[in-house]
Amino acid sequence: MLSAADIHKVYLNNVETFYKTAGDFLAADTDAFIRSCVIGLWSKGAAISDLNVTIINELYSREQPRPKYLLWELTSEVCAYSMFRIPDFFTGLVSSDRIRKTTASRTFIRVLANILLTVATSDDDVSFAEAGFIFSCTEALETVCDKSGVPAAKRPLNAMDYVSSPETPFLEGVKTALGGQKAEGAEKSASQTNSHSKEEALPSLDELMKELDGLIGLDKIKRDVKSLINLIKVRKLRTENQLAVPPISLHMVFMGNPGTGKTTVARLLSGIYRAMGVLSGGQLVEVDRSKLVAGYVGQTALKTAEAVEKAKGGILFIDEAYSLTPEGSGGDFGREAVEIILKSMEDNRDDLVVIAAGYENLMERFIASNPGLESRFSKYFIFEDYTGEQLYEIFLSMCRKNQYILAPEADEKARKLFMELYENRDDNFGNARDVRNVFERAVSRQSDRLAALASPDKNDLQTLLAEDLEIA
Repeated sequence: MLSAADIHKVYLNNVETFYKTAGDFLAADTDAFIRSCVIGLWSKGAAISDLNVTIINELYSREQPRPKYLLWELTSEVCAYSMFRIPDFFTGLVSSDRIRKTTASRTFIRVLANILLTVATSDDDVSFAEAGFIFSCTEALETVCDKSGVPAAKRPLNAMDYVSSPETPFLEGVKTALGGQKAEGAEKSASQTNSHSKEEALPSLDELMKELDGLIGLDKIKRDVKSLINLIKVRKLRTENQLAVPPISLHMVFMGNPGTGKTTVARLLSGIYRAMGVLSGGQLVEVDRSKLVAGYVGQTALKTAEAVEKAKGGILFIDEAYSLTPEGSGGDFGREAVEIILKSMEDNRDDLVVIAAGYENLMERFIASNPGLESRFSKYFIFEDYTGEQLYEIFLSMCRKNQYILAPEADEKARKLFMELYENRDDNFGNARDVRNVFERAVSRQSDRLAALASPDKNDLQTLLAEDLEIA
């Protein structure tokens, strides 16, 4: 276990490296910012103890005063921590690097990663949450450097390489890496391995298109997606041939009832855009009003900004987006969230796509509630209800996926059930969600039936009978 004194030594060694490139006039800002990041790191872990207090009071450098945190003060700050923010001094450092063609800002990122990893290992454990926080901090800072044209340099340690596992002597690895030269080769090897693994795990454009084509129904949606893909391909060809490329907006509105495949298509689109080079990450971040809007002044901006930050490089999918602008409530905090999202769409138009989703009539009202929404959302996808036959096919696909088979009389009964479900649909009709409910009830009823048998065989375990569908 690393002591507070050990951490202080590591801290000084790292920040001194940074001061050699940037100057010690940044000592006060550096100490304060790194302590704030440590507080953010601890907000992802367990309760604060006296050890945490001792550690943070050792994070100071040069002629800066030693902190004097008390347990209750530190606990309060950890509980109040909201999100990582890029400090002003770093922005200035990046500007200086861009002009002078230096890399002090990238040195700072490596220093930050080293220190945070050291703190994370103080309890002999690095959790996924802690590693994820460190990774997100360094990636956010790296992105600023990349977009500003700061020259490339050695990348920081990837915190995800040091997550604890029963098979990995992670602590010794971290200590070695933080110690200096020996870590460089190991870091490079680990990052290359992770890079190859990530590339192999990501589906290709052909695989994603095959998955899209394999979806039941959604014929018009599939045509619209393919048309959009063709547009992107032609735009890239025009760019390669030095022809003018008119601006387009990739932000979309998905309109339709629940269970019609909106989230599934959004997930595929995020991967398709990544595979085509339109988006750098390709992640899908799903949010609704509860994840964007807070109940008091100032907090909505923080929650919304955090969601946007997670979605950069991918798609921000806003479910039930109309709930952000309820009728007859001009002072609702949801409108603040809309304004922040609109600004983010403009500021990050090259690496962020926003999809607003919800019921058709309510989404029309939502788009009309703000002129900015109308100007930024130019593509509208209508997700129609599944037909009875399509619901039946979805049910069969669920059975196949989960290794169930239907007895002949159960198959006939299922087809009839879904035809009636479609014909008698009302405002509460859930499309594929209703199919999922029917499937889960059938499996539950089959389990009750098999529990009464002395020794059911494999065929019994796989077969759904007509009586298993009775509960639906």
